[in-house]
Amino acid sequence: MPHLALRSLAQKYGPILFLQLGEIPTVVVSSARLAKEALKTHDLALSSRPQIFSAKHLFYNCTDVVFSPYGAYWRQIRKICILELLSAKRVQSYSFVREQEVARLVRRVAESYPGTTNLSKMLALYSNDVLCRVAFGRDFSGGGEYDKHGFQKMLEEYQELLGGFSLGDFFPSMEFIHSLTGMKSRLQRTFRSFNRLFDQMVTEHLNPMREKEEHKDLVDVLLDVQKEGSLEMPLTMDNVKAIILDMFLAGTDTSAVSLEWIMAELMMNPKVMRKAQDEVRSVISKGKEKVEESDLPKLTYLKLVIKEGFRLHPPAPLLVPRETTERCEIEGYQIAAKTRVFVNAKLIGKDPKYWEDPNEFKPERFMESSVDYRGQHYELLPFGGGRRGCPGINFGVLLIEIVLANLLYCFDWQLPNGMKTQDLDMEEAFGISMHKKLPLCLVATPFGISMND
Repeated sequence: MPHLALRSLAQKYGPILFLQLGEIPTVVVSSARLAKEALKTHDLALSSRPQIFSAKHLFYNCTDVVFSPYGAYWRQIRKICILELLSAKRVQSYSFVREQEVARLVRRVAESYPGTTNLSKMLALYSNDVLCRVAFGRDFSGGGEYDKHGFQKMLEEYQELLGGFSLGDFFPSMEFIHSLTGMKSRLQRTFRSFNRLFDQMVTEHLNPMREKEEHKDLVDVLLDVQKEGSLEMPLTMDNVKAIILDMFLAGTDTSAVSLEWIMAELMMNPKVMRKAQDEVRSVISKGKEKVEESDLPKLTYLKLVIKEGFRLHPPAPLLVPRETTERCEIEGYQIAAKTRVFVNAKLIGKDPKYWEDPNEFKPERFMESSVDYRGQHYELLPFGGGRRGCPGINFGVLLIEIVLANLLYCFDWQLPNGMKTQDLDMEEAFGISMHKKLPLCLVATPFGISMND
């Protein structure tokens, strides 16, 4: 695992490393103090992205928000995301989608009783269904080329290609190597499949006979922005598709992987599980079938559980790399322009300088703490910080809170086949997001049934 190898190097050589990775000068930052220097003090100098080969082929030549180089175009599309796609009002307008999909998830889990539930798979389906409805105004439950499972497989292929090791990214002068290894043809094939789907969705939205929904989906919003003609740099259809693709990959994977790890930690820590369940079941009015979004502000301990999950298991252990646009100085070291800079968020989240018992899952550590995960406290950076911090934090956290609250409210959870907590595999899988290596499979007993036993 790259972040584990970098942890070993940081423990030996210190919190800032210079590595010559092939032809690419690379700096790795592994402390909160230096992360603040990189992401705040020198935020502008570190505001660009390296143009990695897979991103260029999968994200419409890096015209999305995540991988676009810093400049006027990136500032424009980030502004669109913040003001139009991910504003508090827009996020709230999709509450009915989240609550309907949570209800569907709860039904799926209940139907698995008394058998074993592959919770990892169900959480991925939930996230995808929400994002499909938010982005396109529909899901893919109708079958055909883009049925639900086909769409899920395409997303997994995208994530695998983005997170995989590519020799050509470290030797740009040898870009031909991607053709020899088959990487280029695989990228092109995957991109064509997604692009066909997105073309189909955009065509449906442009159809004047299409039935208008009460709430605009994200494609509607972007097409409206495009038609207004008030942008300094007009949006092309490829730009629209690139932005939507960001919403999917950032929104679905981040939510699913965070929920997967939080539930795994709760299974490993039954006292924390019981405390979180007691809170949810005492706060929610008796007789209610499910937790609603209006209940979430009252669930203070649940929010601490999620925060602790982000600390131990940031969705991406290494933040998406930045690239320096000019020379700068960090910790007295001169960093040249065009240097790739990584921040090891996972190692920072376990730094004993900031965290007592850093490897323990203890939500209570945040009870008297003001530390938050929104990019202002550099000892906790699950979503990055500065100009390149994730603009969709509010949307993503809501997806996580409403699901976790309902899973704890509606079910009691056990490990299958008499497993003990120490038998639960907590090994990580390699990828751009850090999933469990083995899916989380649990027995979910509906709460009413467990109460009667």
